[in-house]
Amino acid sequence: MEDRYAPIRLKNQLCFPLYLCSKEITQRYKPLLADLDLTYTQYIVMMYFWEAERSTEKEASRVLVIDPSTLTPVIKKLIAKGYLQKEKNSSDERSYIIELTEKGSALKDAALEIPAQMCDCIGLSSDELIQLGSLISKILKNIENTKYASCR
Repeated sequence: MEDRYAPIRLKNQLCFPLYLCSKEITQRYKPLLADLDLTYTQYIVMMYFWEAERSTEKEASRVLVIDPSTLTPVIKKLIAKGYLQKEKNSSDERSYIIELTEKGSALKDAALEIPAQMCDCIGLSSDELIQLGSLISKILKNIENTKYASCR
């Protein structure tokens, strides 16, 4: 007999294992980031600034896909820890430039082992990690390309 509710059974959903996986991976970061005195969100912001070194809050918000109301307090905490600094933008007085400090830059070296530790925790081969990353990127790109179409 056909199960008419099969499409909404938890076991048939992609969203549920993705949600669980994201939650579990984020939890695994906690002890690794505790040594750096960073939360997971602060770590993501720091990774952005380790690459960009300086940026406006608006640009960081756009790249990280973090709402400004969420990002602002994270940046304030990172400034209080001495990892970032904030100065008026000389070309636009309504905005600020956020910049990596020496202390924040030094933290980059301390964070170098975290990706390898997370790879060990996840238990996938390098090829599997690359494949998974590609598939997730493809999903995100597809969602972005269709977010104003039928997938609202």
